[in-house]
Amino acid sequence: MLSILTGVSPLVLIVSQENGTVKAPPRVPPGYRLFWRDEFSGTIGSPPNPRFWNHETGASGWGNNELQNYVKDGEHARIVADPAAVDRKALQIKVTSEGPGKYTSARLQTAGKVSIQYGYIEARIRLPYGQGIWSAFWMLGSDIFNPEVGWPKCGEIDIMENIGKREWWGRNEGSLHGPGYSGADSLHEYIDMPEGVFFKDGYHLFAILWEKDRVEFYVDGKKYRTRTPADIPGKPWAFNRPFFLVTNVAVGGNFPGSPDETTIFPQEMRIDYVRIYRKASDNKPAAVAPGKGKVGGGTGKVLIDGED
Repeated sequence: MLSILTGVSPLVLIVSQENGTVKAPPRVPPGYRLFWRDEFSGTIGSPPNPRFWNHETGASGWGNNELQNYVKDGEHARIVADPAAVDRKALQIKVTSEGPGKYTSARLQTAGKVSIQYGYIEARIRLPYGQGIWSAFWMLGSDIFNPEVGWPKCGEIDIMENIGKREWWGRNEGSLHGPGYSGADSLHEYIDMPEGVFFKDGYHLFAILWEKDRVEFYVDGKKYRTRTPADIPGKPWAFNRPFFLVTNVAVGGNFPGSPDETTIFPQEMRIDYVRIYRKASDNKPAAVAPGKGKVGGGTGKVLIDGED
């Protein structure tokens, strides 16, 4: 999902994995331990944790001729009760319509707050649906803010990307964008769920296993594509650098097209949790972003939502 980012300082907060006390579930690759997570376990109605998430706002089209206006308010991105979530709470990104061509949504990212280079990254998500609805959970290279780098040289990893028309209700696209292979020419692959299994009807796990010179894409624990520099002979591999997280629901634009008379509003995407695992052998100490307080302190303590 090509993007334009505004008004965010390129700081990085990296938090080390907990020292052996958090056990990864079986789907996590052997030798990986929890590094960071957000369970969205705040008070019902509260915004996503500002220690982790930045709001991006505006109705600029975002490089794709999109129709939505991204806002920061108490309605379009908030913690809600959800009995289907692991802790019975989830992040809701809500999309509303104020009339034809007028849509409001939210877009969140972790630039300057949470960054990672390599690991197993997963999110448990229930997707919105409908013609013109475009949801995504993805990552951008942290040096996108450097005017000598920018997009697509910074790299982009799309872990979950979905357009809500009927034939996509059970389809996910995983993509890599970089210099010479971006937009419609990205390295992309689809996975289709079994007949009758739709992402709108329940939570599913979207993940990557990211190592040096290698990205593997997963849905519900099933690997459906591996990418390496061999896929782009003669072109730069843009994925051996720190990245931050992004999640949003767009409306309209070059990829999905506009909503039509079949599209129902409001729509919502729910995220039960986001978790990042790193190799247990990677013992890099925590780094602290100025003004954010001391987190982790280099002690090996994992940063957990709601803890200090």
